[in-house]
Amino acid sequence: MLPAVASGDQPGMKRPIASCFLLDMDGVLYHGDRALPGAREFLDAVSDHPHLFLTNNPWRPPEEVARRLSEMGLGEVPPERILTTAEATARWLSREKPGFRYFAVGGHGLHRALAEVGTEDPEQADFVVVGEGPGLDFDSLTTGINLVLSRGARLVATNPDLTVDGWHEGKHRVLPGCGALVAPFEVATEREAVVIGKPEPLLYQMAMERLATTPEACIMVGDRPDTDIAGAARLGMRTALVRTGRFPPGAPWPDPLPRPDWDVTSLEALIGAFREAGVLRR
Repeated sequence: MLPAVASGDQPGMKRPIASCFLLDMDGVLYHGDRALPGAREFLDAVSDHPHLFLTNNPWRPPEEVARRLSEMGLGEVPPERILTTAEATARWLSREKPGFRYFAVGGHGLHRALAEVGTEDPEQADFVVVGEGPGLDFDSLTTGINLVLSRGARLVATNPDLTVDGWHEGKHRVLPGCGALVAPFEVATEREAVVIGKPEPLLYQMAMERLATTPEACIMVGDRPDTDIAGAARLGMRTALVRTGRFPPGAPWPDPLPRPDWDVTSLEALIGAFREAGVLRR
């Protein structure tokens, strides 16, 4: 087993005891439609603490995510406890330009979130929004490019992930992430997209707003050093890496990313490490 606490902590150094948890899901709690070992026990352990499920995936709306968690035996999760990059993107656009018009490429969760606060308009859009899921083809790429170049629309990406995990008939597949899907727009327009999701700060900040908390009171639990861990650490949160996703046990730490406070191979090990550190009430 890997050390539970990273070597960056100095002996005798006292740090704030976290009371809030931000939880990544895919690769931490489940793979595909299968809950990972210890996932239900881990959720029971943090249930007495304020917590929020935080995902870079904009494809599914929170109600659908909550239903999937329930079907995997992970309990009943209120949809308002789930924050997706689709929601965060829609909220950010609304703050930037109330009553905004948009053209979007991506899954139904993104379209739904945008439609709740904006108006779809492929001719006069203020923003071209790219997320994960189907929809990118020659026509949509052409429309988005011309909105940016001719209308001055701002290019926005829900998240920077180049690839994401997918499953088909029980077999793992690598799917294009938003970073790959927005790249043709960036190349053709020579514009850099505004990125909403991890490791950028906005998603974490919106999560803290929802929980009415501060970075010092949060622990981010994730499986990816470059997104989950790096973004939270830069804001001053404590972080826990679980090597059950794309970053396996034994993989060398990628420099120069900040190291997590906990680095473990399973959720069972993380429960033990959290109890030893005194950050769990039970």
